[in-house]
Amino acid sequence: MTADDQKRAVGEAAAALVEDHMTVGLGTGSTAAFLVAALGERVAKEGLSLRCVATSSATEALAARHGLTLLDLNDAGEIDLTIDGADEIGPGLALIKGGGAALLREKLVWEASRRCVVIADAAKRVAQLGAFPLPIEVVAFGHVTTARRLKTALESCGVSATPQLRVRGGEVVRTDSGNLIYDAGGVEITDPAALASALKRVTGVVEHGLFLGLASQALIGTADGLQRL
Repeated sequence: MTADDQKRAVGEAAAALVEDHMTVGLGTGSTAAFLVAALGERVAKEGLSLRCVATSSATEALAARHGLTLLDLNDAGEIDLTIDGADEIGPGLALIKGGGAALLREKLVWEASRRCVVIADAAKRVAQLGAFPLPIEVVAFGHVTTARRLKTALESCGVSATPQLRVRGGEVVRTDSGNLIYDAGGVEITDPAALASALKRVTGVVEHGLFLGLASQALIGTADGLQRL
Protein backbone atom coordinates (compact mmCIF):
# COMPACT_ATOMS: atom_id res chain seq x y z
CA MET A 1 0.00 0.00 0.00
CA THR A 2 1.22 3.50 -0.80
CA ALA A 3 1.06 6.25 1.81
CA ASP A 4 -2.10 7.56 0.14
CA ASP A 5 -3.62 4.07 0.22
CA GLN A 6 -2.90 3.92 3.95
CA LYS A 7 -4.39 7.37 4.51
CA ARG A 8 -7.51 6.45 2.56
CA ALA A 9 -7.90 3.22 4.56
CA VAL A 10 -7.73 4.96 7.94
CA GLY A 11 -9.95 7.81 6.76
CA GLU A 12 -12.64 5.35 5.73
CA ALA A 13 -12.23 3.31 8.92
CA ALA A 14 -12.55 6.45 11.03
CA ALA A 15 -15.65 7.55 9.13
CA ALA A 16 -17.23 4.22 10.12
CA LEU A 17 -16.92 5.27 13.79
CA VAL A 18 -19.34 8.15 13.25
CA GLU A 19 -22.94 7.57 14.29
CA ASP A 20 -26.17 9.28 13.29
CA HIS A 21 -26.92 12.63 15.01
CA MET A 22 -23.32 13.09 16.17
CA THR A 23 -21.47 16.39 16.34
CA VAL A 24 -18.14 15.66 14.67
CA GLY A 25 -14.86 17.57 14.68
CA LEU A 26 -13.15 17.43 11.29
CA GLY A 27 -9.37 17.59 11.20
CA THR A 28 -7.05 19.26 8.74
CA GLY A 29 -4.52 17.77 6.32
CA SER A 30 -4.15 15.12 3.67
CA THR A 31 -5.31 12.21 5.85
CA ALA A 32 -8.29 14.12 7.23
CA ALA A 33 -9.29 14.91 3.64
CA PHE A 34 -9.98 11.20 3.07
CA LEU A 35 -12.12 11.19 6.23
CA VAL A 36 -14.17 14.14 4.99
CA ALA A 37 -14.74 12.46 1.62
CA ALA A 38 -15.79 9.20 3.30
CA LEU A 39 -18.19 11.01 5.63
CA GLY A 40 -19.73 12.88 2.73
CA GLU A 41 -20.30 9.57 0.96
CA ARG A 42 -21.97 8.09 4.05
CA VAL A 43 -24.24 11.11 4.41
CA ALA A 44 -25.26 10.86 0.76
CA LYS A 45 -25.87 7.08 0.84
CA GLU A 46 -27.22 6.56 4.36
CA GLY A 47 -28.87 9.90 5.07
CA LEU A 48 -26.90 10.46 8.27
CA SER A 49 -27.76 13.63 10.17
CA LEU A 50 -24.45 15.13 11.31
CA ARG A 51 -23.24 18.45 12.60
CA CYS A 52 -19.60 19.14 11.81
CA VAL A 53 -17.02 21.56 13.17
CA ALA A 54 -14.02 22.21 10.93
CA THR A 55 -10.54 22.89 12.28
CA SER A 56 -9.49 25.15 9.39
CA SER A 57 -10.87 27.21 6.54
CA ALA A 58 -9.48 24.61 4.13
CA THR A 59 -11.47 21.85 5.84
CA GLU A 60 -14.56 24.06 5.89
CA ALA A 61 -14.38 24.41 2.12
CA LEU A 62 -13.74 20.69 1.60
CA ALA A 63 -16.59 19.66 3.91
CA ALA A 64 -19.01 22.01 2.14
CA ARG A 65 -18.08 20.46 -1.22
CA HIS A 66 -18.91 17.02 0.21
CA GLY A 67 -22.31 18.13 1.47
CA LEU A 68 -21.57 18.14 5.19
CA THR A 69 -23.43 20.47 7.54
CA LEU A 70 -21.07 22.88 9.28
CA LEU A 71 -21.44 24.97 12.39
CA ASP A 72 -19.24 27.27 14.41
CA LEU A 73 -17.48 25.91 17.48
CA ASN A 74 -19.32 28.52 19.56
CA ASP A 75 -22.63 26.90 18.59
CA ALA A 76 -21.55 23.27 18.80
CA GLY A 77 -21.64 22.61 22.53
CA GLU A 78 -19.78 19.42 23.38
CA ILE A 79 -18.40 17.62 20.34
CA ASP A 80 -19.04 13.87 20.36
CA LEU A 81 -16.06 12.79 18.29
CA THR A 82 -13.12 14.56 16.65
CA ILE A 83 -11.04 12.77 14.02
CA ASP A 84 -7.79 14.33 12.86
CA GLY A 85 -4.38 13.50 11.48
CA ALA A 86 -0.97 13.96 13.08
CA ASP A 87 2.59 14.64 11.98
CA GLU A 88 4.02 12.28 14.60
CA ILE A 89 2.48 9.73 16.96
CA GLY A 90 4.73 8.88 19.90
CA PRO A 91 4.45 6.70 23.00
CA GLY A 92 1.22 7.07 24.94
CA LEU A 93 -0.46 8.66 21.90
CA ALA A 94 1.52 11.85 22.45
CA LEU A 95 1.35 13.80 19.19
CA ILE A 96 3.00 16.52 17.18
CA LYS A 97 0.52 18.41 15.02
CA GLY A 98 0.54 21.68 13.14
CA GLY A 99 2.31 20.91 9.89
CA GLY A 100 -0.72 22.40 8.17
CA ALA A 101 -0.62 25.51 10.39
CA ALA A 102 -4.03 24.73 11.94
CA LEU A 103 -2.81 23.74 15.41
CA LEU A 104 -4.69 26.43 17.38
CA ARG A 105 -8.10 25.67 15.90
CA GLU A 106 -7.35 21.96 16.02
CA LYS A 107 -6.54 22.06 19.72
CA LEU A 108 -9.62 24.16 20.50
CA VAL A 109 -11.81 21.57 18.79
CA TRP A 110 -9.98 18.63 20.36
CA GLU A 111 -10.37 20.05 23.86
CA ALA A 112 -14.09 20.58 23.27
CA SER A 113 -14.54 16.90 22.36
CA ARG A 114 -15.63 13.91 24.40
CA ARG A 115 -13.42 11.62 22.31
CA CYS A 116 -10.55 12.19 19.87
CA VAL A 117 -9.22 9.68 17.33
CA VAL A 118 -6.02 10.30 15.42
CA ILE A 119 -5.53 8.84 11.94
CA ALA A 120 -2.24 8.46 10.09
CA ASP A 121 -0.11 6.38 7.77
CA ALA A 122 2.58 4.12 9.21
CA ALA A 123 5.41 6.63 8.74
CA LYS A 124 3.89 8.91 11.38
CA ARG A 125 4.44 6.45 14.23
CA VAL A 126 7.74 7.12 16.05
CA ALA A 127 9.58 5.87 19.13
CA GLN A 128 10.27 9.45 20.26
CA LEU A 129 8.77 12.77 19.24
CA GLY A 130 10.86 15.46 17.64
CA ALA A 131 12.11 14.45 14.20
CA PHE A 132 9.21 16.37 12.68
CA PRO A 133 9.69 20.10 13.40
CA LEU A 134 7.58 21.18 16.38
CA PRO A 135 5.27 24.04 15.31
CA ILE A 136 4.80 26.95 17.71
CA GLU A 137 2.17 29.58 16.88
CA VAL A 138 3.01 33.13 17.98
CA VAL A 139 1.46 36.57 17.60
CA ALA A 140 3.04 38.66 14.86
CA PHE A 141 3.86 41.64 17.07
CA GLY A 142 7.41 41.27 18.39
CA HIS A 143 7.73 37.75 17.00
CA VAL A 144 11.52 37.98 16.61
CA THR A 145 11.94 38.67 20.33
CA THR A 146 9.43 35.92 21.09
CA ALA A 147 11.56 33.52 19.03
CA ARG A 148 14.60 34.33 21.17
CA ARG A 149 12.64 33.48 24.31
CA LEU A 150 11.41 30.30 22.65
CA LYS A 151 15.00 29.18 22.14
CA THR A 152 15.68 29.74 25.84
CA ALA A 153 12.55 27.80 26.80
CA LEU A 154 13.56 24.91 24.56
CA GLU A 155 17.06 24.84 26.04
CA SER A 156 15.62 24.77 29.57
CA CYS A 157 14.05 21.42 28.64
CA GLY A 158 17.20 20.02 27.08
CA VAL A 159 16.10 20.72 23.52
CA SER A 160 18.80 22.32 21.39
CA ALA A 161 17.08 24.04 18.48
CA THR A 162 16.76 27.49 16.95
CA PRO A 163 13.12 28.06 15.99
CA GLN A 164 12.72 29.05 12.34
CA LEU A 165 9.97 31.28 11.01
CA ARG A 166 7.84 29.26 8.60
CA VAL A 167 8.05 30.61 5.05
CA ARG A 168 6.56 29.02 1.94
CA GLY A 169 6.98 30.23 -1.61
CA GLY A 170 8.87 33.25 -0.35
CA GLU A 171 5.92 34.33 1.82
CA VAL A 172 5.62 34.17 5.59
CA VAL A 173 2.95 31.62 6.55
CA ARG A 174 0.00 33.05 8.46
CA THR A 175 -2.56 30.91 10.25
CA ASP A 176 -6.33 31.28 9.93
CA SER A 177 -6.10 33.52 13.00
CA GLY A 178 -3.43 35.74 11.43
CA ASN A 179 -0.60 34.45 13.59
CA LEU A 180 2.87 33.20 12.62
CA ILE A 181 4.49 29.79 12.98
CA TYR A 182 7.98 29.05 14.25
CA ASP A 183 9.26 25.49 13.80
CA ALA A 184 11.79 23.83 16.11
CA GLY A 185 13.24 21.06 13.99
CA GLY A 186 15.44 18.01 14.35
CA VAL A 187 15.11 17.65 18.12
CA GLU A 188 14.61 14.86 20.64
CA ILE A 189 11.70 15.53 22.97
CA THR A 190 12.32 13.36 26.00
CA ASP A 191 9.80 15.10 28.28
CA PRO A 192 6.88 16.40 26.18
CA ALA A 193 4.86 17.55 29.20
CA ALA A 194 7.67 19.71 30.57
CA LEU A 195 8.32 21.22 27.16
CA ALA A 196 4.63 21.96 26.61
CA SER A 197 4.47 23.77 29.93
CA ALA A 198 7.64 25.77 29.25
CA LEU A 199 6.44 26.91 25.83
CA LYS A 200 3.06 28.05 27.13
CA ARG A 201 4.79 30.29 29.68
CA VAL A 202 6.45 32.35 26.93
CA THR A 203 4.60 35.60 26.34
CA GLY A 204 3.63 35.84 22.69
CA VAL A 205 3.06 32.11 22.27
CA VAL A 206 -0.51 31.37 21.27
CA GLU A 207 -0.24 27.58 21.09
CA HIS A 208 2.20 24.75 20.35
CA GLY A 209 1.90 21.53 18.40
CA LEU A 210 2.26 19.09 21.30
CA PHE A 211 -1.08 17.32 21.77
CA LEU A 212 -0.79 15.39 25.02
CA GLY A 213 -3.44 13.33 26.80
CA LEU A 214 -6.06 14.16 24.17
CA ALA A 215 -6.18 11.18 21.78
CA SER A 216 -8.01 8.10 23.02
CA GLN A 217 -7.26 5.97 19.97
CA ALA A 218 -5.07 5.92 16.88
CA LEU A 219 -5.91 4.27 13.57
CA ILE A 220 -2.73 3.68 11.59
CA GLY A 221 -2.57 2.42 8.04
CA THR A 222 0.25 -0.04 7.43
CA ALA A 223 1.40 -2.24 4.56
CA ASP A 224 -0.31 -5.13 6.35
CA GLY A 225 -3.59 -3.36 7.01
CA LEU A 226 -5.20 -1.26 9.72
CA GLN A 227 -3.57 -1.04 13.16
CA ARG A 228 -5.44 0.26 16.20
CA LEU A 229 -3.65 1.73 19.24
